[in-house]
Amino acid sequence: MSATWQSLLVRIGERCAEYGGHADAEDHIETCYTYLLREVQQQHGNEIVTLLMQCVEELPHKDPLYGTLVGLLNLEDTEFVAKIVRQTHAGIQTALDTDNRNKLRVLIRFLTVLMCSSVIAPGSLIEVYESLLSSAATTIDEDGGGNPAWQPRADFYVFCILASLPWGGMELAERVPEELERVLNAVEAYLNLRRRTSYTSLAVFRSEDEGGGGNNMKTAEQEDNLEDLWSRIQALLQNGWKLDSIPKPHLVFEARLATNQSHEFAPLSTPETPKPLTPKLTEIELGRQRQEAEQRFPPRIIRLRIFPSSKTDDKIAPIDRFVVEEYLLDVLFYLNGCRKECAAYMVGLPVPFRYEYLMAETVFSQLLLLPKPPFQPIYYTVVMVDLCKALPGAFPAVVAGAVRALFSRVVLMDVECRTRLVQWLSHHLSNFQFVWPWEEWAFVLDLPKWSPQRLFAQEVLETEVRLAYWDKIKESMAATPRLVELLPPKNTPSFKYTAENKGVVSEAELALSVELTGMVRAKKTVREIQVWIDERILSSQGQLTAIDVIVQTLLYIGSKSFTHTVTVLEKYGQIFRKIAPDQSLQIAMIEAVVRLWRNSAQMSAIVIDRMMGYRMVSNLAIVAWVFRAENVCQFHTSGRVWEILRNAINKTNNRTVDLRKDKASAENLLKIASAATAKAQAKWEEAVALAEDADESAAAPARAKADWARTVADKAKDEESSAQETVEAKEALLSRALLEQEALFLALYQSFADLLNERLSKPLPDVVDSTIGDGVQGGAEEAHDDLGPAAMELDINNGDGDNRRRNARKTSVRAQEEEEWRRCTLGYLRAISREYCNEVWLLIEKLDAAIFTDTIHPLVLEATYSGLRRIT
Repeated sequence: MSATWQSLLVRIGERCAEYGGHADAEDHIETCYTYLLREVQQQHGNEIVTLLMQCVEELPHKDPLYGTLVGLLNLEDTEFVAKIVRQTHAGIQTALDTDNRNKLRVLIRFLTVLMCSSVIAPGSLIEVYESLLSSAATTIDEDGGGNPAWQPRADFYVFCILASLPWGGMELAERVPEELERVLNAVEAYLNLRRRTSYTSLAVFRSEDEGGGGNNMKTAEQEDNLEDLWSRIQALLQNGWKLDSIPKPHLVFEARLATNQSHEFAPLSTPETPKPLTPKLTEIELGRQRQEAEQRFPPRIIRLRIFPSSKTDDKIAPIDRFVVEEYLLDVLFYLNGCRKECAAYMVGLPVPFRYEYLMAETVFSQLLLLPKPPFQPIYYTVVMVDLCKALPGAFPAVVAGAVRALFSRVVLMDVECRTRLVQWLSHHLSNFQFVWPWEEWAFVLDLPKWSPQRLFAQEVLETEVRLAYWDKIKESMAATPRLVELLPPKNTPSFKYTAENKGVVSEAELALSVELTGMVRAKKTVREIQVWIDERILSSQGQLTAIDVIVQTLLYIGSKSFTHTVTVLEKYGQIFRKIAPDQSLQIAMIEAVVRLWRNSAQMSAIVIDRMMGYRMVSNLAIVAWVFRAENVCQFHTSGRVWEILRNAINKTNNRTVDLRKDKASAENLLKIASAATAKAQAKWEEAVALAEDADESAAAPARAKADWARTVADKAKDEESSAQETVEAKEALLSRALLEQEALFLALYQSFADLLNERLSKPLPDVVDSTIGDGVQGGAEEAHDDLGPAAMELDINNGDGDNRRRNARKTSVRAQEEEEWRRCTLGYLRAISREYCNEVWLLIEKLDAAIFTDTIHPLVLEATYSGLRRIT
């Protein structure tokens, strides 16, 4: 069999004018049609159907070409095309049954283009639309037995209808105008009944009225995606269903396709809506079910308006913007394993206008999508790099403009999105020799250390150092040497027990550290070192000193590399666990690690994460350490503590996820073992019955066969018992892990609540306008007392008025810093609640009873509930 038809089918249309080439789409389709028809006649139809449906699903921006191709094949071989129609029906039904959003959306679109080529009748498509609409309307009708918590699924069904209309609305309006109007009226009725969806809890930016001033960038989190699409379809309807972004190859073959024999499309069965557990949904049950529905049917995109409308919306019609976004999202989703192909298809979409700015906005929207992007952020990094290489004359400037625009509003950015943007920009620059016009950001040196813009630039440089090395990053900043101040210290350990620190550290501690180093160099056993610790350190210096000496010394010995550090932790893990058996001592051990690696946030996080993995420190100890006073004051100036906390939560959650998988696997093995035991037992009983009925000549072989069957049955029973024990062991481990997870989240939210209740209940320091003259307004005198003696000193040369202005400025800055601390801490609370909402919803009754009570500050509740998307 020739492979030519395969390449023709996959690459159809790629050199046509619509895709930036100079070939004729009609010729492409005719050539592919000729080859496929020949292969069908040679009995290769099944292979063609399989590849064609794969192309339809994974290259959906070519669906008009595939629909026309199928229409031409239908003229010659209706039985073959009937297979394609049945396969499409089966695919849609499977997608409905399994909640496969992308498959359902793409196949509804393909069904629409099949209607355009007269492969199926317009009435059949209308029936599919009405089936989805009926299911959607029933879902949100609580009085009619529906469940409004599952509105996300109902919304998605209606979205699939509206999203397919740009591909076939004109044909439906010409052939079945009354039926189309009936569908549109039903959509409008549904929109009037549903609850409007807001994505403010998933917003990349806070609203403008919360500060930061205005500029050309706008966000679209307040938009309801379905209502927005409906308005675009209405505009398309008013324009006679004409748009520029979708090729219409079937019009070239319209005369031939008009003679097609249409195929019947069987009715679809929509899944039943999950029933409420109670006749009237409680608030918590409603929240849990809504959370499950939103996870199965999350928003496909939350538009991030980065550029002025003059660069995007003014040049592209609203419906064309939607179509191009659909193209881009499909390519990103289906070609995620082929980065080069992904970039090539993204820059070669079948549209007659330029869309670089829209492409950048779409990729950034996915990178910063909350609660999490469809793929790991690194995927969008490599896509962006390949796009810059594919369009070297245009796209790099667009990306740079996007970074500048995002940086200008980083003060309003969600903390999780800011972290992702830092990681993306650092990785992106690492692919281009870390070249960036740093002089544009030199002004951040004049900002306070807690300023989000200064912190953003600092974190980018710190991440770049992780990706390369300190001197390399310093060299890349040669044009702006002032910014070297933002670089982190060189990645060297700050070992406490050295001769240079003789005046700071006691001679006894220095001697103990030297002695311990000698024992390690001499390869003394762990047992010998443990005896020495008990006799020489614990007995004379106490537990805290012992922790400091041992942790600092052993980790300093392993500080040569990451591998050396892991080796030390594995080899001397017993010692670490013994010297810090309880939470308070584990906190001291964490503090010793952080002091040793004060110059490297990365190594601090890695070592503490490994210690938790080896059960040297508990997750509760890490939470308690994070909320110590010396760390709390860094919440808004450093990402170190948040990285350590996030690692602890992730490791705890990953443990439960892995154990759930292990338990499920063990239960499957138990089912197999139980079936094998039952089968072996039946064979043994059958063999015993045959032996009893056998005559004297056949009795001996029959008894031997029965004995062998009994041996097999006993062995199967032993294997079943072993599998049962494994399941019980996995259940015990999972129960323990779930208790640890529960304790972690209860401790975490209690710590947040205690801290924020205290800080938020205090008024901000009085904010005074620093531009006023000698008259100090609104409580400035009280601020003098709070600022302390240094701030109250009079400058005789400048006079009392200048002193007042200086005190007013200090009070204002302190108020701004406190406000930023509150905003940042609440932002992390919201981000944690959003990222781990599944785990938190499982504990919501306990959290409500113990923490989310009437005494908690409203802003703490607002941040938590916003992250959980909880509506009260």
